[in-house]
Amino acid sequence: MRLDGPELMAADPVDLRGKRLLIFIVAYNAETTIEKVLGRIPASLHSENVEVLIIDDFSKDNTFSNGLRFQQRNSAFKITVLRTPENQGYGGNQKLGFRYAIDNGFDIVALVHGDGQYAPEKLPALLRPLLWGEADAVFGSRMIDRGAALAGGMPAYKWIGNKILTAFQNRMLRTNFSEFHSGYRLYSTSALNRIPFEKNTNDFHFDTEIIVQLVMKNLCIAELPIPTYYGDEICHVNGMKYAWDVFTTMLRVRFHEMNLLFDRKFDVHPPEQNYDLKLGFSSSHTAAIEAARPESHILDIGCGQGYVAQELAAKGCRVTGMDQYIPDISRASEKIDFIKWNLDRKEFPVNVSQFDQIFMLDIIEHLKEPETFMDELRFAAACKRPEVVITTANIGFWVTRLMLLFGQFNYGRKGILDATHTRLFTFRSLGDLLDQSGYKILEERGIPVPFPKAIGDNWFSRLLLRANEALIRVSKGLFAYQIFVRAEAKPTINNLLAETIDSSARLRHSALKIAC
Repeated sequence: MRLDGPELMAADPVDLRGKRLLIFIVAYNAETTIEKVLGRIPASLHSENVEVLIIDDFSKDNTFSNGLRFQQRNSAFKITVLRTPENQGYGGNQKLGFRYAIDNGFDIVALVHGDGQYAPEKLPALLRPLLWGEADAVFGSRMIDRGAALAGGMPAYKWIGNKILTAFQNRMLRTNFSEFHSGYRLYSTSALNRIPFEKNTNDFHFDTEIIVQLVMKNLCIAELPIPTYYGDEICHVNGMKYAWDVFTTMLRVRFHEMNLLFDRKFDVHPPEQNYDLKLGFSSSHTAAIEAARPESHILDIGCGQGYVAQELAAKGCRVTGMDQYIPDISRASEKIDFIKWNLDRKEFPVNVSQFDQIFMLDIIEHLKEPETFMDELRFAAACKRPEVVITTANIGFWVTRLMLLFGQFNYGRKGILDATHTRLFTFRSLGDLLDQSGYKILEERGIPVPFPKAIGDNWFSRLLLRANEALIRVSKGLFAYQIFVRAEAKPTINNLLAETIDSSARLRHSALKIAC
């Protein structure tokens, strides 16, 4: 959200509306500027509800002592001066200040730099959206007013880099901010309390990571114009490293959203209990529903919310769904029954031999003992040979292999490395499990990444889907996101021996009858 207008830039006395404000000054080697910055805090903010916190990040100069000197000479508001026992970095310093604001009951924390690059005089205007509940965070932007940044002394190469990185980040986050790289920021502490900012980097791209967290949490960020000032302060930022860090962070965010990578700092939402259907494109759900034989009797193990069961019923199938939770019965047709059942129990609550097909969609990877489960399922089928339809994640997918190459194997909330998965399979390992459990594989194929579900159903996602399908034809073990298997349960040795004895008796009877 961008807020413009001269009324927002006025310097009228600030009504804090009973809120407590912490002006947090990050400082490193700022001995020549720290007192000037403190002296520029507007008189309209001199209030018992306003405090100043300076955290000197283990400076090599007299930043700390100069801050103390100002503290002793001025009593317009309370000033606390701290010094870290060792350098924490720009992001690490922010974490300390934000934690201080939260722990000490402040409602708003305003981040100001000790080098004077961002004008403290603009604090009253930047505060207003937070005071009136119009935003959860307010960013001062140097790029709202065209040409103002260059006129204020921003080097041309930094201006160009800022524009390029901001455009890239807007594209990746689907936002429309004028600038991602201003350090002039104000946050409500309630917003900070709702995001895991302490998991962020200690480096300069902390500012990018906290924006991502706010956006992913659907919190409101307002932008207001601020003047640009570049003086003789020393820049501690390595521009190329910073740009690379921002770029790789945004890639990680995108992969996290696509469930191809998990990053705890971007895990800002509660765990999902429901999984939507993936229909209308090549997916595990599409393949399973196509495999269902019309009018057949299907056991849907781990039926979830019953979405697949409803699609099967629409094909004329009779479905019995089993899961640890009973879905909303009001959605079920007369052809669907649901049974509450813990999948890790040994016995089955139904007569498995009555079913023509058994569906296990994204279930086998959740079982504690999948080998035992498949053995018991085959035994429960008795003399019948039901078809078993199984889908599961392919741990051999190229992304997980690449992650492992770089030492990454971190579980998340969804995708191949879902934290609820207890067993992981490749095509070969799943095939071996089924073979040793007494199943004959009828069909085995790879399922592509559900790009339309991950990034929206559009021309680009469809293009990626077709490309993935082509690569699967080259190597399903490497490029399949999921494994789809149709297998037939073979009779157990006991059942086969009983069948052999019975059939032999009938043959013997026929042979003797002919001989007579």
